Amino acid sequence: MRFTAILFCLIIAALSSSSHVLSDQIFPAHLVGTFSRNNREPKYKIDFLPEHAPFHPVDNLESMVMLDKNGRRFLCYLPKEEKETSGWTSTQQNISSVMMEAEKLVKLKTPDELLQPLTETCLLRQEGWWSYEFCHLKTVRQLHIEGDKIVQDFYLGMFDPEETAVFNQTVSDASTTAASQRYHSHVYTNGTTCDLTGKPREVEVRFVCAETRAMVTSITELSTCKYALTVQCPTLCKHPLFQLEKPVSHTIHCNVIPVEEGAIRNEEEQVEGESPKMLADS
Repeated sequence: MRFTAILFCLIIAALSSSSHVLSDQIFPAHLVGTFSRNNREPKYKIDFLPEHAPFHPVDNLESMVMLDKNGRRFLCYLPKEEKETSGWTSTQQNISSVMMEAEKLVKLKTPDELLQPLTETCLLRQEGWWSYEFCHLKTVRQLHIEGDKIVQDFYLGMFDPEETAVFNQTVSDASTTAASQRYHSHVYTNGTTCDLTGKPREVEVRFVCAETRAMVTSITELSTCKYALTVQCPTLCKHPLFQLEKPVSHTIHCNVIPVEEGAIRNEEEQVEGESPKMLADS
């Protein structure tokens, strides 16, 4: 418990310009092509209570005396952290097979049904010289555009429903994959013949949940003339297996110590050889 107290001292000291601490978890672009905030990162808030309306602790919370920059003394109660209930790991995997099993138990819209708003839609992403055009359930193209004219293009693939079904049935079990790292795949085959392999180009389109607008977020060449294209789609977030867990929030409650009581506490601390810690600005 001593470690917990030291940890919260550091947290409080870090809050001199803000009342919240929030950490970002960055996932490598070659894995998913998007940057995402880890919703399970705990947030901390300091609540300074006036003398006439103090915080009344329960469950024997650990407390410690701290000072602000003006020398005012506060008794701060450190919250108990919730234990993680999720067994998710950070390994990103295709979860289409898991969803197929879940849909047998509960009648809900499938990922493909949730992707229907993309029908008859083409999304374009430019990366330097090349642009990439994704047309849902149709084609994926690599283009070079000058003005309004396409001067060069290659088909990376055409939608292959049979290959998609086979692919999604043979992927690894991803029941332990975090919601922020899950995706649903479509396979596009029979693209323009690759000069290096002599075989048609292929692309795996990975649909991920994102609350913003639908857009292509990345294109990665997995191997020669075989690609992975990531498309974010807000409607996919309606599927329960793509819904992010709610963030854990912790509040550190600090009661101001009256001057008379503070003097008594100061004497006790001097006897025990322990000095109060410094608080951030209140």
